[in-house]
Amino acid sequence: SDVRIVKLEAADLSTFKAIRLESLRQAPRAFANTEADWSSLPDEEWLDGMKNPVFVMFRKQEPIGIMGLLRQRGSKKAHRATLIMAYLREDARGQGLADAFLKAVVAFAKEEGVRQLELNVSDHNVQAINFYKRFGFERVGRIPSALIDDGIEVDELIMVCRLT
Repeated sequence: SDVRIVKLEAADLSTFKAIRLESLRQAPRAFANTEADWSSLPDEEWLDGMKNPVFVMFRKQEPIGIMGLLRQRGSKKAHRATLIMAYLREDARGQGLADAFLKAVVAFAKEEGVRQLELNVSDHNVQAINFYKRFGFERVGRIPSALIDDGIEVDELIMVCRLT
């Protein structure tokens, strides 16, 4: 296959910046941050973000998707991680690539001792909610007015998936 998933290293900063900014530009309603929020960050902050696992899906040499894991800190919460930055280019959807991508990130999380994955998703993002449900994520809560997007209050759903 011409598709591969890579865990980024600091040397991959330009790839991280390119696909993250693309995700924010192409799917602005899917994320809590905006392209403007990220594009003004100095490289040190981008590199700091890469201290948590960041995965990129490539088709040939071109990045087409991104997912990250934000591991909880502290011994009592170390079994938990939050799935962040999930994005796959629209022209790559519907081909099983999103499934393969999430399966790879889940496998990595399990290897790292993560027992529970969590995420927040805008309540209007039905496609994403249904995708996560297929993987065993369950809605456990709602954050009212979690975001204000173009003056409109948006609720976020909290979803959890036990990995053990």
